[in-house]
Amino acid sequence: MKKVLIIGAGLSGSVIARYLAEKGLSISIWERRDHIAGNMYDYYDEYNFLVQKYGPHTFHTKKKSLFDYMCKYEDWQDYKLTCGAVWDGKYTPTPFNFTTIDTFYPKEKASELKKRLQQVFYGQKTATIVEVLENEDPLIREYAEFLFLNDYAPYTAKQWGISPKEIDPSVLKRVPLRFSYEEGYFDDPYQVMPMHSFTCFFKNLLCHPNIEVHLSVDALAHLRVQDNRLYWNEEPFIENVVYTGSIDELFHFQYGRLPYRSLRFEWKYSAQDSIQDAPVVAYPQEKGYTRITEYKKLPVQKQKGSSYAIEYPLSYQEDKDMEPYYPVLTQESREQYRRYQKLAVRISNLYCCGRLGDFKYYNMDQALERALAVAREIRV
Repeated sequence: MKKVLIIGAGLSGSVIARYLAEKGLSISIWERRDHIAGNMYDYYDEYNFLVQKYGPHTFHTKKKSLFDYMCKYEDWQDYKLTCGAVWDGKYTPTPFNFTTIDTFYPKEKASELKKRLQQVFYGQKTATIVEVLENEDPLIREYAEFLFLNDYAPYTAKQWGISPKEIDPSVLKRVPLRFSYEEGYFDDPYQVMPMHSFTCFFKNLLCHPNIEVHLSVDALAHLRVQDNRLYWNEEPFIENVVYTGSIDELFHFQYGRLPYRSLRFEWKYSAQDSIQDAPVVAYPQEKGYTRITEYKKLPVQKQKGSSYAIEYPLSYQEDKDMEPYYPVLTQESREQYRRYQKLAVRISNLYCCGRLGDFKYYNMDQALERALAVAREIRV
């Protein structure tokens, strides 16, 4: 039986493992952490709330085929995520919508602004902050600048540790503006949360006789790259390797460290049944932290009190026991990644993927689709 080594038991590694196991290959997964499920890992805290250790996740997609895939390994419940932001003591839904305008503008000016937005962006439900900032109408541009000054700019500075001018435009475009009163963070037709848990989904996904999982082990203590070949414990390694860790680490930071952002979570419990207006709320004016996730609402949990996490973004430093969460996408970092990518493609039995392996900001459905594509590329 052919063998494949997969490094990382997150979504990308686990999906590829299942695909190849069903093709009759023997799969060995090595995971640094002491649990499966990657950043989707969830568990019950001491107050019996289901919480997500690495920040809020929901599954959403436009593609039925990807939703159908998820349904093979867990039951799902409809869940439309709502988010918000607070500044100057006022709450507004995000993405920003006509409620935002009513909240921060006098009645007559709000009415005129909403009318102009519907005229200028006729037929569009949304637009990016970049598009609205570039609009020629002074009232519309003033609105965009107001949002940029109070939310996008301070939030970006905290989240990414750089100015909005330096960040890749794709990041600023992730949260659009709505030209209606419609709420909800995503517009995808499939928006769900697991009936049991994300960890349960992973347990089912990895439950196959051809898959063995090793936790709390560092594959890079055994695997190294030299002369476009892989070596395991100093012996040539000819089996296929799927690598979902940081690509710069695999190549011993040959071209310098790729920039990532990390996070620190401050976990809290309140005897109150609700501490904020939405499950995930951003606080762009607050010092240090970016947002609070109230897990009682993600998904809805009925017991008394509420567990929540305050999120502090940090510059990633590997030697301080931090997790690399988000690739910092700039023109310079993209070019740096491409140099590592060129090294990877020279190794015929190496496949890199995932948010860290591809140095890309993936949503869950994008990571799933990419993993399935990589799995099909691997010679069986």
